[in-house]
Formats: sequence, structure tokens, C-alpha cells
Amino acid sequence: MAPVSARRRWWALFSLLFGLLVVGLDITILNVALPTLAVDLDASTAELQWLVDAFIVALAALLLPAGLLGDRFGRKKVLLAGLAIFGAACALATAADSVGVLIAARALMGVGAAVVMPVSMAVVPSMFSGAERTRAVALLTAGMAIGLPLGPLLGGWLLEHYWWGSVFLINVPLIVLGFIAIAFLLPESTDRSAPRLQPFAALAAVLGLAALVYGVIEAPVDGWFSPATLIGGLGGLALIALFVVSQARSAAPMVDLGLFRDRAFLWGSVIATASSMVMMGALFLVPQYLQIVQGHSAFGTGLRLLPMIGGLMVGGLGAERLAARFGYRVTVISGLILCAAGCVAAMGTEPGTGFGPVALWLGVLGAGFGMSLVPATDAVLAALPPDRAAIGSALMQTLRQTGGAIGVAVFGSIASSVYLAELDLPPLPPEAEAAAEDSVAGAAAVAEALGSPETAQQAFAAFTDGMSAVFLVCAVLAVVVAFAAGPRFPKHPETSEAQSQHEPSRAA
Repeated sequence: MAPVSARRRWWALFSLLFGLLVVGLDITILNVALPTLAVDLDASTAELQWLVDAFIVALAALLLPAGLLGDRFGRKKVLLAGLAIFGAACALATAADSVGVLIAARALMGVGAAVVMPVSMAVVPSMFSGAERTRAVALLTAGMAIGLPLGPLLGGWLLEHYWWGSVFLINVPLIVLGFIAIAFLLPESTDRSAPRLQPFAALAAVLGLAALVYGVIEAPVDGWFSPATLIGGLGGLALIALFVVSQARSAAPMVDLGLFRDRAFLWGSVIATASSMVMMGALFLVPQYLQIVQGHSAFGTGLRLLPMIGGLMVGGLGAERLAARFGYRVTVISGLILCAAGCVAAMGTEPGTGFGPVALWLGVLGAGFGMSLVPATDAVLAALPPDRAAIGSALMQTLRQTGGAIGVAVFGSIASSVYLAELDLPPLPPEAEAAAEDSVAGAAAVAEALGSPETAQQAFAAFTDGMSAVFLVCAVLAVVVAFAAGPRFPKHPETSEAQSQHEPSRAA
């Protein structure tokens, strides 16, 4: 790549923020719209899970292949293509008139996001070095992080004033601005030494992850031991295993499995993935509780999620000081224990619980996420040598996003199974009974249409029972990871094997 002036490269960096901001918004903006979509599009719980997971599955499965395409064929060209795909998907979602079309649009958004995330980060080393590179990575990370808390607030406000399609339409102006800015400001860059894309291996990973998530989501509907569930789940695991074996035997793999020999990378990835599972599971269920069970508006739901976002920011910012004083191991274990404590407190939530206790456990959960996720991520990045920083960070992001997708699928299915088991409806017409069994939103709509408060009471109680079961599983997961990964996690990132050999990798 030709030399770039200091002013142009910083302007080029800011142009990348538009795309990452959109990705950050899209990860969380849909959560407050789920109750509305359940009613307006008559979506079942399984379909709501797919609205969230279609995006995350496509994103997780395509992160590595998309990054490799950018390296080999030109990051600017591939990035512009990713933004165009994302914009087209948002337009399709805005005009969707059925759940199936909206799920397809969400999957297409995941394809675009899978291009934008790794390629945006891969551009940085070609323009910056040393301390400037560290600052540039921090700015891009902050750009995406800003979108996470803005998503529920902006989504809630849009739903208060416009129709549900506006939560996707709001992305289009940002995408257009980012596309124009990148086209004029970002220089082209490539890395011909990057591994070649392996189409069949990549296809096995994509289909395997999708099949696994399908099996888990459909389990409450067809049964956990039904042919569809077993074929989807076991077939997905077999395809993922095939992908891993192909990478282990390849002379030039897309995924460097040797990174897992470094304990900082291995256990840091495990902790970050587990935290992402719990966080995405909570963000799937809590908005439905606040909006459907407690009757808050979409914007009010977004506001009531602020304790979790605030806790996440406090925990993330405080993690650096805590790690400097007590070490990364103590900080990470404390964060996971906080997650478990928040989950245990959440198990006592009932339909009539006031917002005070809910705000408390939401804040504790957020702080636990920040204290565990930030040090784990930092230790992983510190463990990567310079020549494997890009592929290593992409691998960790893939694991995190996969964990988020699996978390929504597994926890949503647990909640759905308990909801159906605990639901004790009064006599209803067959169609109304089927709608009430599909989701708590359907039950609320039936109760309002038939004037049956008993239906609503039974459905709300069954939903909170399902939510409590999910938080019990999340608490156990956090404790198990704390005791399994915590003692094996380095006290400081400098103690990792790769870091001791490649000190400059910390800047990467």
C-alpha cells in the first residue's frame, strides 16, 4: 500500500466507525422489538430465537472466511461489498411482511456484519504502527461498543413513534455515509501471505453451526429426542468436527489451532465465550419480561436495561485497575462470581416484582460481564504474536459470537420448555390455546382479545418460571467456568507463553 498522510489515515479510520457503529446497534436494537414482532408478525418463541440467531450464526460462521477474502482480494473492495450487503438486508427487513422474510434479512445482515467487523480491524495495521495502532484499535472498539447501549434506547424510541421496520431503516443513512466516506478516504490494502480460503471447510463450518442451532431451537417444539432435533444437533456437531479435523490436517489452515496451546488464549477464549453466552441469553429474555409481563413500553424497556449497560461499563472500566492491583486471575474469577450472584438474585423475580430488585440484579450482571470479559479479551490479545494477531483475534471473536448464538438457542429452548410444562391455561378455543402455547406474547394477546386475565396470569407465571430456570443454568455455568478456567488463567497477560516470546504483540 502506498504511504498515507497522517490526516488522511485518521479520517479513513473515522470512516470505518460508521460500519462498526451499525453492527453494534444491530446486535442489541432488535431485543426491545421482539415483543412487538411476536404480536405484529404472530411469531412463536422459536421464530423469535431465529430472528436473533440468524444474524449471530451468519456473523460467527463467516468472520474468518470474510477476513481472509479481504486480505487476499483487497480490504477496501470487500468492505464496501459488506456494507452494500448490510444496507440491502436492512431495506429488505424494513419491507418484510412475514417472519420468514425477516429471518432471511437478518441472516443477510449477519453476512454483511461478518465482513465489516474483521476487515475494519485488519485495515488498521496497514495504516498505523506502534502507539498509534493501539489508539486506532481502541477507537474502533469504542465505536462498536457505543452501539450496544444505544441499541435498546434508540429501538425503544423508534417503536414508540414509528412501526417496527424503523429499527432497521435507521441503519441505512449510517451505511450510506460510511460507504461514501470509505470509498473516498480509505486506501486499498492486501496481504498476499494470508491463508487461502478453503470453500468446503468454510461451508462445513457454516452448515454445522446452523444445523446445531436449528436442532436446539426446535427441540421444545418437536421434542429433545425427536428425529429433527437429533439430526440437526448431531449433524451440526459432525460438520463442525469435520471442519476442525480439516484445519488440523491442513498445511495452511484458515484457523490456526496451535493458538489453543497458549493457556492465556485458551482459557481467555473460554471465559469470554461463557460470558457472551450468559449476556446474550439475558438480553433475549429480560426485554420480553419487562415489556410483556410487566407491561412497559418499548422505550421504557430500553431505559430499564440501562442498569445492565451501566454495570457493564463500570465493570469493564474498573477491571483494568483491579487487574493492575490484584491480577487478571482474581479479577476474572470475581467477575464470574458476580455473574453467578446476579443470576441467583434474578431467580427470585416474579411477574409482580418491582423494578428496584430487577435493577439491582441487572447492574450486578452487567458488572460481572465487564469484569470477566475485558480482562479475558485483553489477555487473549496480549498472548498473540504479531504474525498471528489478526487471525487470532478473528478466531476469538468467532468463538464469542458462536457462544452468543448457542446461548440464545439453548437458553431460549430451556425457557420455552419450562413455559410449556408450567403453563396451566383455562379452557380456550383451539386456535387461542395454540397461540398462547407458542409464546408469552401470544398468550398476552389472547388474554386481551378474550378478556381473560387468568390466561395472562398463568402465562406470566410460567414465563418467569422459565426465566428462573435459565438463570439457574447461567449461574451454574459461571461458577463452573470460574473454578475450571480461573486457576488456569494467567495472573497477568505477560506470563503467557506467546507474550514472553513476542513482547510487541501487545500493541496488536
